[in-house]
Amino acid sequence: MKLYLLLFSFFFLFSCSKEQQQQHESSGGSLTMALDNQPSTYLPRKVLDYYSATVLYQTTEGLVGLDAKTLKISPRIASEWVISDSGKKYEFTIREDVLFHPNSAFKKEEDRKMTTDDIVHSFELACSANEDNSAPPSYFMIFKSLLKGADDFYEKKSKSISGLTVEGNKLTIELIHEDKNFLNKLANVCAFVSSKKLYDAGYETEKVGTGPFMYSEFKDGEEASLILTKNNAYYLKDDEGNAIPYLDSVVFVFQSRKMEQLEHFESGKIDFIVGLPTSRITAMIEGRIQDFNATETDAPKLLLKNNPLLESHFYYFNMTDERFKNPLVRQAFNYAVDRETIGRDILRNQYYELGYYGVIPPISKALRGYDFTSVKDVGYTFDPEMAKKLLAQAGYPDGKGFGSVSLRYSINDVHSAVADEFSRQMFKVLGINVNIDGSNFEQLNDDGENGRGEIFRMGWAADYPSPESFLMNFYGDNVPENPNEASQINKARYKNYLFDEFFDQARNAEKMSDQMELFSKAEVELMKDPPIIPLWYTGDIQISQSYVRKLDFNAINYFNFRTVYIKEWTLEEYKKSFKLATK
Repeated sequence: MKLYLLLFSFFFLFSCSKEQQQQHESSGGSLTMALDNQPSTYLPRKVLDYYSATVLYQTTEGLVGLDAKTLKISPRIASEWVISDSGKKYEFTIREDVLFHPNSAFKKEEDRKMTTDDIVHSFELACSANEDNSAPPSYFMIFKSLLKGADDFYEKKSKSISGLTVEGNKLTIELIHEDKNFLNKLANVCAFVSSKKLYDAGYETEKVGTGPFMYSEFKDGEEASLILTKNNAYYLKDDEGNAIPYLDSVVFVFQSRKMEQLEHFESGKIDFIVGLPTSRITAMIEGRIQDFNATETDAPKLLLKNNPLLESHFYYFNMTDERFKNPLVRQAFNYAVDRETIGRDILRNQYYELGYYGVIPPISKALRGYDFTSVKDVGYTFDPEMAKKLLAQAGYPDGKGFGSVSLRYSINDVHSAVADEFSRQMFKVLGINVNIDGSNFEQLNDDGENGRGEIFRMGWAADYPSPESFLMNFYGDNVPENPNEASQINKARYKNYLFDEFFDQARNAEKMSDQMELFSKAEVELMKDPPIIPLWYTGDIQISQSYVRKLDFNAINYFNFRTVYIKEWTLEEYKKSFKLATK
């Protein structure tokens, strides 16, 4: 009997290994993408920026994930789940074939197996204070006042989170109240799973996850790059049983200047580009029109997409500055901005909409049922006379006695030009000197969190298609009680009772229609008492080399390269695929 079991085990392992080796016909190759900035962290629970998230979406995973084409929730570490009738309990079935990436810190191969202990531990870390006693984004953005027992655990009133229970490979999560966006929040990188064994051994920063790609090498220099390589032990397969990912590697090149990114794309150094330098849009699209079209003998060389994104660009006020505590001053600044000039002369019309709404991009298709009309009704157009009148009512006629202010922004072609124009407009209309102060992204983020400055540039892309993903940045509970503590999410340190009331009601709403109505009411209150100056909403032009297959673009610029592959088109294949895609 022992011999039979041994032989059976050998056959089973051999079969699994053989099946794992079944490859897609176009497996192999490398994909290179440019990112404006380097990741600020590789620890999932601390991620607040798009650049860290984009990298970690390739290397780490949570219970669920997003489909890059549809943005619908799809299984990851959890193979399935059941939601109770009350909407407060989620029972997840956890896969038992998930391995963490190889690392010398694992004492034996068995230690690589991901278990429910890793999930519970990751959620406990997500609900624990950082080393500097600040709360991690994972707590504020996902679990605070939502996961049962999370607040008591964070405040060290309990040694475990009561809303987490485990039985075998079943994990049950109990919420305080129903949340229609809870699965979307679990698909956020902040809720992703890391190894308890590595943490206990003091190796948490080893960049080890369970994702389709593994951290391989970081190359420093004038233009840094990061190389990720294929995880050959990745547990998921495609519908034909082929191993994924298909690519051997993914390379991120870090370059803040769009002109250099475009040059890299045209020279073949990167395989696709998101957003073009404004001065080159016409030359790139109209000047190379033949490359976007099939000929009698060849498929197109380039593929073009242009879609609105759930991404806003705005300036926010430091609400601890005494001058900006007066809403009349903030309204005056909003009325003094000539957005048309910014859109025409600087952005060269490369935007979806100008900032005549609030913080949420007016994309009805992505946010069905949201009352954008009411938000626009309280928005701000260019009205110099109104701006001067409000500033005078606030006690600063023609800017007298106001003093100068600093505008902090991250240096790149567009942001620098917009900052220059904004400074010019504020002096012309309000008589106020705005001193522009550019820095790198990391310094801007740190200064914004700690209030070192008066006005700050910010770009915010939705983590999931919901107004909540934007409005949480102004929720009063996300301001630390200690004014000397960094405010990581609500950087403006904005507090508005009416806004918070509608925001809370929206998150607790049982119907999605009610939630949308309440979130829109919250934004209306936000714009009556604006902590921000909306500038524009992104509508990026995205161009890829045609040989990059199954690269999906979506409204939140979420990329997952698991099933992307490299293959040149034949004309016949391209025509056949195009006909199928348009049916």
